[in-house]
Amino acid sequence: MIVYPLRAISFDVNGTLIHSPRLGEVYSEILGRHGIEAEPGRAYQTVRRVWEEFSCSRQPGEDLFASHPEGSRGFWYQFIERVCQHLGSEPPSPFAKAELFQCFMGADPWDVYPEVPEVLAALQGKGIRIVVVSNWDDRLPVLLENLQLTRFFESIVFSAGVGVEKPFPAIFRRVLEELSLPPQEVVHIGDRLREDVEGARGVGMQSIHLTRDSDEGDLRDLRPLPDLIPDLPR
Repeated sequence: MIVYPLRAISFDVNGTLIHSPRLGEVYSEILGRHGIEAEPGRAYQTVRRVWEEFSCSRQPGEDLFASHPEGSRGFWYQFIERVCQHLGSEPPSPFAKAELFQCFMGADPWDVYPEVPEVLAALQGKGIRIVVVSNWDDRLPVLLENLQLTRFFESIVFSAGVGVEKPFPAIFRRVLEELSLPPQEVVHIGDRLREDVEGARGVGMQSIHLTRDSDEGDLRDLRPLPDLIPDLPR
């Protein structure tokens, strides 16, 4: 699975290190406070539907957040407006949009997968350099700090900062530049076959496909990872 020597690991974020199991509940609760009613199941399905709609509208390689004229906040405000449109409600107030935007920068809507802190600490103990590379807006560094994960990462690379999304090469090359390592000495771990596995391999990096809900990938969780990697010399 891994070719040695290995010097660094880059991790995807959503679905790999963290997830948002209460996504529908959060949207339902916050919109409800502002007069827009949607039960959590319907809110969740609507958010997913709008995300697919917006994803299909972008140009190849284009970052959804950086390409919006008003940046990440403008993208998400437009996104929330579209969610409410699909729900058949009145347009959301500026206060509803601002509350939702701010909420997902905090720890409350997110869960860190149980094994993640222990695994990251074990990798650090082996001398492995750890970075993050994710299709995310510019709130990611603050979110990881709020989740008490920042201490594990040498660098946080996100698509809004680079201007392109995974699987396009520029974002993975930014990781290699940050590490000053050849691609064969870095392995990328993520849950998306195209964005993570194929994207990393496209620039010569190694890759591990994490599939938490099936046995179709290389790993179902991160617990075996430290045992796959020997200690690096200090």
